[in-house]
Amino acid sequence: MQKVSQLIQTQQAFNSNSYNNLTPVLKEAINDVMKLVKNDGNLIFNFENAIEKVSKFHNVNKDDIEEYFDDELKEQIEE
Repeated sequence: MQKVSQLIQTQQAFNSNSYNNLTPVLKEAINDVMKLVKNDGNLIFNFENAIEKVSKFHNVNKDDIEEYFDDELKEQIEE
């Protein structure tokens, strides 16, 4: 089963239907989340913190970013 940490390490998010279907501003937000998340320390805290910062910076709904990652993980599991 694919984990968020594996998705971030491999950056598979950028080669998927879920990513390609995003608006340009959400793509930019996702790219920024991936850049901000560090694989050391508390990954969940880092991930949530990155989503919070990026959603405010890009003025996008935090739920839209979280929904993208949910969809991305579902897509990766199906492969």
